Amino acid sequence: MNILTVENITKSYGERKLFDRASFYLQEGEKAGIIGINGTGKSTLLKIIAGLEEPDEGKVIKANGTVIRYLPQNPRFHEEETVLEAVLRDNRTLENESYIEADAKAMLTRLGVNNWDQLCGELSGGQKKRLALVSVLLSPAEILVLDEPTNHLDNTMADWLEDTLRKRKGAVIMVTHDRYFLDSVSTRIIEIDKGSIYSYTANYSGYLELKMQREEMEEASARKRDSILRNELKWVQRGARARSTKQKARLQRFEELQNTQGPVKDGQVQLSSVSSRLGRTTVELDHICKNYGEKTLINDFSYIFLKNDRVGFIGHNGCGKTTLMKILTGQVEPDSGKLEIGQTVKIGYYAQELGDEMMKPNQRVIDYIRDVAEYVDTPEGKVSAARMLERFLFAGEDQYGLLGKLSGGEKRRLYLLKVLMGAPNVLILDEPTNDLDIATLRILEDYLDTFQGIVIVVSHDRYFLDRTVRRIFAFEEGGQLIQYEGGYTDYAARKQEEEAESAGAGQPGRGEKVSGAVKASAPVSGNDSGSDSRNWKAGQKKKLKFTYQEQKEYETIESDIAALEEKIEEIEKKIPEAARDFVKLNELTAQKEAAEKELEEKMDRWMYLEDLAARIEAGEMV
Repeated sequence: MNILTVENITKSYGERKLFDRASFYLQEGEKAGIIGINGTGKSTLLKIIAGLEEPDEGKVIKANGTVIRYLPQNPRFHEEETVLEAVLRDNRTLENESYIEADAKAMLTRLGVNNWDQLCGELSGGQKKRLALVSVLLSPAEILVLDEPTNHLDNTMADWLEDTLRKRKGAVIMVTHDRYFLDSVSTRIIEIDKGSIYSYTANYSGYLELKMQREEMEEASARKRDSILRNELKWVQRGARARSTKQKARLQRFEELQNTQGPVKDGQVQLSSVSSRLGRTTVELDHICKNYGEKTLINDFSYIFLKNDRVGFIGHNGCGKTTLMKILTGQVEPDSGKLEIGQTVKIGYYAQELGDEMMKPNQRVIDYIRDVAEYVDTPEGKVSAARMLERFLFAGEDQYGLLGKLSGGEKRRLYLLKVLMGAPNVLILDEPTNDLDIATLRILEDYLDTFQGIVIVVSHDRYFLDRTVRRIFAFEEGGQLIQYEGGYTDYAARKQEEEAESAGAGQPGRGEKVSGAVKASAPVSGNDSGSDSRNWKAGQKKKLKFTYQEQKEYETIESDIAALEEKIEEIEKKIPEAARDFVKLNELTAQKEAAEKELEEKMDRWMYLEDLAARIEAGEMV
């Protein structure tokens, strides 16, 4: 059953058009993930669905009685409310009062919120997000609309949420950068691309396959169009013996084809290596300890980072990961132990939180980057700040806009550029996947593959960890850091083995504690088509002429071509209407390709027959 339809919506902010008559639908029980580059309107689409914003044109149609609950990126609560009061406020009814509080407490505990009497005004941004998530999950709403639900969740919490949403009977529509999460939970992927919406009935890996097919078809159509243009150009350059109405129509078609653009591709961030040389001494941690009050965050941790090391740090929220990163950058002093930084080390730190002091709202985009460097050395030579901004999708007037006008994702992308403009050789990334779109994450991952230096990552994103690190340190009780070789999947497999060993042998198994197509061709020549156009007697010639079949074909071929052109035009009119239905889009594209192939063959044949007619009229002998 179709419970939600987004019908022909258009939405603009000033001169910027986010959606242009975009449409899609959601079926009962579907789990849909929305993806697209930052700034394309993912969060705006969620707000329109939730009824918090109105489209400029078009409408959102809900099935009768459908209730929607919305999780914003940055939720707000009454500061004087307690944690439990805030969670229950929108969910308590006379029918559910007997069990709702118990469910709320259980969920809060799973998400690491244990002080139910704490005031909301005392909570961090991450705690508020988890609080809002619990409030939404408690709701019996038919549709949950979730904006970045995995932000501020550690790996264990993300696993729990993944399982909870998979089992939920109601529909879910969400924006998330977590690709493993999308692959596990989603049954539909909705892609926002240049103001249009494409819908794929698949999880994330299925979407990647279908997306590649769609782009290959678009490229094939573009190649066909180029081939048709070449043939049209030959015809125009050759000229016609008489300018009939049909031939004038062909000239008009040529001009139309010339003005038709091929498929437009999304802009993509371009990353070039900008690291500086790293000497023998890198970054060394020697018996580092750090406590906050009575809580031990880091207990006797030693490690020497090697050149080109790829190291990930994981653990539950509040365990000390960010504190360790701040120790590495000199922002926090350890209680004991020693940090040694080599003279050639140049640290680039991508922090988890972006405050106004780090990104002043009234500063211009280009000045924010010029504060670091006016030029940067890359393998292609010196590149200016303005050019680097273009590579990061800030072009033209966007460079002179104010930071306060940027979306959350655009700010994170710009911040990443600022870090890289410093040409670091030690790159520390604290939760880099928060608010970066998937396309940018892919490019960052490829960049890190060839980065000449040390990469240190704190992340809850399992996919990102698998792609970027070769060693993991897991924070455990008492501030111990346990070393595991490989990425996140290797770590998770080893943890399962340890749990099995522990259950079987009655003692824990541990990781290592660290201390100390072929184109159809026209016939070669008309005199190869039959004996009646060849020499009828050795040593004698006769006038060139059409065969019976050629004459018949010559009389009808222009009508055939016109009919094919009309057919293609009709198909092209139907394609935009099918943009949200990939199966129908696939069928129409296949029909269009077949018609274009037939048209190309007809045009090759027409050119041959025209040439043959001209030779016959000239009285050529064969």
